[in-house]
Amino acid sequence: MARNKHPEETINLILDVAFRLFIEKGYENTSIQDIINHLGGLSKGAIYHHFKSKEDILVAVTDKMTSESNQMLAVIRDRSDLSGKEKLKTIFRESISRPVQNDIFTVAPDFHNNPKLLFSLLHDTMENAAPNYILPIINQGISDGSIKTDYPEQLAELILLAANVWMNPMIFNSSEKESYCKFMVFREMLQGFGLDIVDDEILERLQELTSIYQKRKQ
Repeated sequence: MARNKHPEETINLILDVAFRLFIEKGYENTSIQDIINHLGGLSKGAIYHHFKSKEDILVAVTDKMTSESNQMLAVIRDRSDLSGKEKLKTIFRESISRPVQNDIFTVAPDFHNNPKLLFSLLHDTMENAAPNYILPIINQGISDGSIKTDYPEQLAELILLAANVWMNPMIFNSSEKESYCKFMVFREMLQGFGLDIVDDEILERLQELTSIYQKRKQ
């Protein structure tokens, strides 16, 4: 029975079941009771022992996926066969190409009703991803001549805020047309820094993810 598992295993079970239900039903249409019904006998009290609300479960699910994403960023950051500029392009391509991105955009959580989730995204972007993964790559690019900027820290933050927040249709509910315009401005902005790293294939994938989200919202 689920109640006999160690706490970490119980938490992982809750997160795995919740994520599957969020994919199948959508976050807004999944209740705590739905999650309980798929936990093999785990009680509501046991769930609330680990999570105060469904929103807390969503944040934990997102944190788990973010941790997996950061592992990918670390691998690319530490490669010795790419320039800084090439690493940035590889990160963009790998980040949006992962199959789990389809699941994330299918879940379609409403950030307006989930402030904890929005804060979690902003916190990880500014306090973790930008300084620990993107900034070292930009500094390498400055050293190898592939990136030119006098403000590497601010550029790292700007790139990720634009990519993770401003262009995120789940935050601003952007239409496919609105998202496309944002993608184009993002590409032009990067080109202004000499970073021609968002090619047509990446743009097409970004549009595909936006379409997945919009279809889920309909």
